[in-house]
Amino acid sequence: MKKTIFTGAGVALVTPMNQDGTVNYEKLKEIIDFQIENSTDAIIACGTTAESATMSHEEHKQVMKFIIDYVNKRVPVIAGTGSNETYFAADLSIYAEKCGADALLIVTPYYNKTSQEGLIEHFKYIADRVNIPIILYNVPSRTGLNIAPETYKELSKHKNIVATKEASGDLSQVAKIKALCGDDLDIYSGNDDQIVPILSLGGKGVISVLSNVAPKVAHDICQEYFDGNVKESARLQIEYLDLINNLFIEVNPTPVKEALNIMGYEVGECRLPLVKPTKEHCEIIKNSLKKHGLVK
Repeated sequence: MKKTIFTGAGVALVTPMNQDGTVNYEKLKEIIDFQIENSTDAIIACGTTAESATMSHEEHKQVMKFIIDYVNKRVPVIAGTGSNETYFAADLSIYAEKCGADALLIVTPYYNKTSQEGLIEHFKYIADRVNIPIILYNVPSRTGLNIAPETYKELSKHKNIVATKEASGDLSQVAKIKALCGDDLDIYSGNDDQIVPILSLGGKGVISVLSNVAPKVAHDICQEYFDGNVKESARLQIEYLDLINNLFIEVNPTPVKEALNIMGYEVGECRLPLVKPTKEHCEIIKNSLKKHGLVK
């Protein structure tokens, strides 16, 4: 059996920006501390929610290293090192390991995509070159490419490929992955509206956007389930469903950054081509935050 990286709710952390679009490292410290003080179980650096797609290579490395250093082993840090270019992803993964990342999050190749055979070769190439665990990241709505359950089974044979962030939204696929891979592959929900269903299929937790604004809630949804309080876990999942959905009312991470700004964290706006949500959507986000006592 492979070692589990973390259980519970890991935050897919946003990247705070200054008005000129540069990374706001002082604000990054503040939101990291907020997460750790409110029971987040892991921090995911430079994922989709962090706007890694608009970072330069040097920025990506700098932000990863900064987060790893500042967290200083208080919780696990999983570094997003995926790319549509295998050799670049491998180099970035090697760098993240050298910086002290606890694990890697590697998305499927996007835009150019590949076959299932190509996926196996892509992930194995990277996994052969590092000595820390890898979480695969399956998000077909972003990449146009799905990891088939049979492909998961083949990849799970590699000692360094230990988990997946499943954001396909397909619970039947998740059940099949679990049936094929068993304890050789941990499963994390990649969708906040499916935390409890995926836990019920043997999942280990969630890599969460909700955690940016409500880390204790996301943690508690998981912890209540693990403690055998399934009804309470499900109650929290359903109670916060409106906020979960409204954090995706426009393209992630524009709504969650707006939510954090409403909460007073001043994380700035997203880099182009992403833009601030419409006034109507900002009001909906604000009302959800008010409903759950996150703003007055």
